[in-house]
Amino acid sequence: MSTEPNGARPRRTQEERSAATRARLLDATIDCLYELGYAGTTTTMIADRAGVSRGAQLHHFPTKAELVTTAVEHLIERRVREFRAAFAAAPDDVDPHDAAIDILWTMVSGPTFYAWVELVVAARTDPELRSKVSAIGSRFFETVERTHRELFPVPDDASPHFEVAPHFTFALLQGLALDGIAHPHDPHLDPVIQALKHLSRRVRSNEKG
Repeated sequence: MSTEPNGARPRRTQEERSAATRARLLDATIDCLYELGYAGTTTTMIADRAGVSRGAQLHHFPTKAELVTTAVEHLIERRVREFRAAFAAAPDDVDPHDAAIDILWTMVSGPTFYAWVELVVAARTDPELRSKVSAIGSRFFETVERTHRELFPVPDDASPHFEVAPHFTFALLQGLALDGIAHPHDPHLDPVIQALKHLSRRVRSNEKG
């Protein structure tokens, strides 16, 4: 027989409380990385923002490197799911490759990307962080390639460049996002993205010229 008062919410299990604590820590980490940068982010600051004790933070994530890399990978995985949902919801009369580029741009030019940049820059001189960042990058691009194959099967007359299209797309969009830090109102932004869409259409088939 339940001992909970009528209408009262059941008590959360220890596993549920632990998962909620981790989620708060991961969200607070992304906020700190985006607002303060890697150098300005401390684990104490993250714990305070998450509303958890320092001891709880250390229990879940003993080091800063483990906390920030777990947070960014968690966010990237969520963004992949959001991309798939947004792509599935795109209007039927919109070119699917164009839709994919537009959706990716909104994600690449947001907090996820800037948090990732903070880690990449910091990893250059931090061996522990570099190994973790490298592993995340490898897993991410495996996901990108798998998603590309699922959403865009290779056509019979595909260009030789078809397989590298997702890498090319990300390289260009990330470059634009970096430029946007110094030049947020660059008038060339839209023309470059339109050119990327044009190139995307060209690599679907082995067109000449």
